[in-house]
Amino acid sequence: MQPLLELTGIGKTYPGVRALDGVSLHLDRGEVLGLIGENGAGKSTLMKILGGVVPPSEGRIRIGGMEYPHLGVATATRAGLAFVHQELNLFDNLDVAANILFGREPLRGGPLRLLDRRAAHERVRPILARLGADFSPDTPVAELSIAQRQLVEIARALAAEARIIILDEPTSSLTLSETARLLTLVKELRAAGVGLIYITHRLGEIVDCADRVVCLRDGRLVGALRREEIEHAAMIRLMIGRELRALYTPPAQPPGEGGLEAAGLVTGAFPGRALDLHIRPGEILGMAGLVGAGRTSLARTLFGIDPPLAGTIRLDGRPLAIRSPKDAVAAGIYLVPEDRKRAGLVLEMPIVENVTLASAPNYARMGLMHRAAEWKASETQRAGLRIKAPSSATRANTLSGGNQQKVVLGKWLSMAPRVILFDEPTRGIDVGAKGEIYGLMRALADRGVAILMISSDMEEVLGVSDRIVVMHEGRISGGLERAGFSEQAVLRLAIGHGEPARAEAAQA
Repeated sequence: MQPLLELTGIGKTYPGVRALDGVSLHLDRGEVLGLIGENGAGKSTLMKILGGVVPPSEGRIRIGGMEYPHLGVATATRAGLAFVHQELNLFDNLDVAANILFGREPLRGGPLRLLDRRAAHERVRPILARLGADFSPDTPVAELSIAQRQLVEIARALAAEARIIILDEPTSSLTLSETARLLTLVKELRAAGVGLIYITHRLGEIVDCADRVVCLRDGRLVGALRREEIEHAAMIRLMIGRELRALYTPPAQPPGEGGLEAAGLVTGAFPGRALDLHIRPGEILGMAGLVGAGRTSLARTLFGIDPPLAGTIRLDGRPLAIRSPKDAVAAGIYLVPEDRKRAGLVLEMPIVENVTLASAPNYARMGLMHRAAEWKASETQRAGLRIKAPSSATRANTLSGGNQQKVVLGKWLSMAPRVILFDEPTRGIDVGAKGEIYGLMRALADRGVAILMISSDMEEVLGVSDRIVVMHEGRISGGLERAGFSEQAVLRLAIGHGEPARAEAAQA
């Protein structure tokens, strides 16, 4: 049977960089091909070639038996390719339906070619229902959360009725229930004869849905796994060329006294719900919950972005008045945000300016920046965090996701952290870089920093945390000590089947 998609000897060379080297792979009808590899392995370059964004330097592309020297964006779309992008390429100024049907909008008025909004909304409504989306076709995209935006990206690919769908980290912001729904949809599309390339760092999803796995490392195809060979250990060996140690590293000593305490705290997301929380020095407190449970709103409130509606916040027993991020930073409370590109970095700036931005006054001398001191601080963080870049002059937008996250962390480590709030710390980061981030978190905790890790990745929550609390509709629905960790226990609390009093007892 002729493959649906066939790549032969694909190479891509940039000045001084060999991004892809002789990559050959195929995709059959009704097949899910898992594509794995660390950040920088060449996956993004290969997808840009398939999407028509960049031409290959050499090689052949065949789709449905037809050969293309290279693909333009319009050619790729006409050939039946659709993408679900990790980077969420949506138009904030348009509604959901307009984003999903962009370029394929239903028109009315004959030669006037007016947009038929009603027809657009009716066409989009069943697609959103299929995904279990909790928003409507006329919702402005600017009002959606990251998880909801990711569903819009997926809906856009479904609306195109493509014969090849490429999913790039499609669940990086989704809850467990949304992820399960998407994986069911993947199986339905496969049964309908659609070919899918599934790219993710969440290897459990590959195990669940892939028929075959191929791995890129340093621009080359280094191995493949048949369905019966697909397992975590085998995939990790292909990706990084070695075994990866267990996620959990016990703390060097028991948690200390004090830390960050919130009592009767009410956030703007849930005005009628109060919560109590205690993050102790020297521990990693994992926070689980469904998307929309209020976890990010809690982090924003603790960091001073959003004002609390009620309650008190104490650090080492001392009441704090956090009215802005400036107040939080002055107290040593730092946030590593969910969306590092939009809220954690200035992408056009170099590493040095990103690292020193939050503490710029410390480098000022008589109104002028002390560039040598800035550079020294940045290079210290670059070396200590093993940020892969030629120098601190490298712009942030050229770095991989893992290295961007390290720059955000370096910004805070160059100061004096007492509490660090990590919101989805490894979203879109490969398995090797994840291990480095976890190691950095443990090292911080062992220095006495109180760590809150908000995560939708169940493996991460169970594998990294010393203790877990779970949020449900704006309150803490329960807490678990490490001996009681299980996926079932977390899910039970996430859907509200827990006693708040148990959470308070676990925090005592």
